[in-house]
Amino acid sequence: MSERSAPRDARAAAVPRAADRGAARADTRARLVEALERHRARDSKEAADLATIRAFVARHPDPFDRRIGEGHLTGSALVVADAGDRVLLLFHRKLGRWLQPGGHAEVSEHDGATVALREAREETGILDVRLHPDAPRPLDVDVHTIPARGDEPAHQHLDLRYLVLAPGSAAIQRAKAEARDLRWFDWTELPSLNLDPGLRRALGTARGHVPCTPPDRGGDR
Repeated sequence: MSERSAPRDARAAAVPRAADRGAARADTRARLVEALERHRARDSKEAADLATIRAFVARHPDPFDRRIGEGHLTGSALVVADAGDRVLLLFHRKLGRWLQPGGHAEVSEHDGATVALREAREETGILDVRLHPDAPRPLDVDVHTIPARGDEPAHQHLDLRYLVLAPGSAAIQRAKAEARDLRWFDWTELPSLNLDPGLRRALGTARGHVPCTPPDRGGDR
């Protein structure tokens, strides 16, 4: 093969690879559209948010793209211990409230579950996280406005929320840039945290999909 023909051959080989990536992205988007069509909202707010998200996805070929001015899809994880008795939440440094792990997609990510699992690992330090095998995907959807900060104008996060299981005995480590605190909570502790209504709804739905084995506190039974 001549030196002159090699670059041309490399360019030709790159075309099928780009086409394959495009086809894979289209397939992932089609699965998202189907999942949103199947999703059943739990209240009127989630029903309105679901309609907003479905319309947004219909308008944008890559709805996770952060360059979209009005907003973008995000992915988050409702992290519950394997035993079903505890929920892992972080105290968000900028927003000043308890939230579930989650955030933006990377450039190569076009699937909400992939985003949610990566964010769960990054923001909790637990590598052994996994999607609940039977819960709907997504479990919950929510649209909320992110306030303007610096050069970034206010915009919407159209959040796809997934039920994620993690070993309750695993060591946790917060992402210091994102969170002031990271903590396991019993279900009975949640009402005292002043969680936003959308998160309360999502966690209520999550609780219906997990067992609730009381933790062993030691001592007599």
